[in-house]
Amino acid sequence: MSSLSLAVRDSSTMLRRNLLHARRYPSLTLNLLLTPIMMLLLFVYIFGDVMSAGISGGADRSAYIAYLTPGLVLMTIGSTTIGTAVSVSNDMTEGIIARFRTMAIHRGSVIIGHVIGSVLQSIISVVLVGAVAVAIGFRSTDATVLEWLAAFALLVLFATALTWIAVGMGLISPTAEAASNNALPLIFLPLISSTFVPINAMPGWFQPVAEYQPFTPAIETLRGLLLGSEIGHNGWLAVAWCLGLAVLGYFWSTSKFNDDPK
Repeated sequence: MSSLSLAVRDSSTMLRRNLLHARRYPSLTLNLLLTPIMMLLLFVYIFGDVMSAGISGGADRSAYIAYLTPGLVLMTIGSTTIGTAVSVSNDMTEGIIARFRTMAIHRGSVIIGHVIGSVLQSIISVVLVGAVAVAIGFRSTDATVLEWLAAFALLVLFATALTWIAVGMGLISPTAEAASNNALPLIFLPLISSTFVPINAMPGWFQPVAEYQPFTPAIETLRGLLLGSEIGHNGWLAVAWCLGLAVLGYFWSTSKFNDDPK
C-alpha cells in the first residue's frame, strides 16, 4: 500500500472515530452551539427594532436580522472549534495519542481526523443556526447560485483555518479546561467585530481593532455575497486571513504534535 493510500485510510478511520465520539458525547457541541443561537435570538428580539432603525432607518427588525446573521454564522464556527481544542487536549492528556504512536498508522492521521471532523461539525452547526435565522425572518433573495457557492466555500475555508488554530491550542494545553480557556478568543473576536454594529458606528479609537482582525473581512464578504452589499477589499482580505491562519495553524500543530513527548 502506498504512503498516500495509507494516509487516506488511517485519516478516514480517525475521522470516523471523532464523529462517533461527537455523537456519543453531544453535550459539548450543543453547549457551544447554543451560544450563537441565544445571541441571535437575544439581539433580534430585544434589540432588533432599535438596531434596524439605526441601520436602515426603519423600525422593522428584518433589516437587523439580515445584518446580524452572517456575523453569527461565523461566530458559530468559532464556537464549534473550541470543542476541537478540548477534544485534542483530551486525546493528548488521556494517553490515547501515546497508544496510537505505538501502532502502525500514519502519524498525521490523528490530527487530520480531528480537522476534517471539526470542519464537518462546523458546517452542520452553521446549517442549524442558519435554519433558526430563516425561521425568524432571514432572507437572501438576491444571491445567485455562484454567490451561494462562494459563500459556502468561504465558510469551509474559514472553518478549516480556525480548526487548525484550535488544534494547536489543544496541543499546548495541559488540561481540557485550559484548552477551552485558550480557545476563548475564537468567540471573543466576533464580539469586537462588525457582527452586531457597523464599524463606523464604533468609537474612533476602537474602529481599527474591529476592522483589522480575521472576522470582520469574512463577515463583510459573506454579507456582500448573500445580501448584495459592497464587498470592496474585504474579499481578498478574508481569503488572505484564512490562508494565513490555516498555514500558521498547520505548521504549529504538526510541529507541536511531532515534538510532544507524551
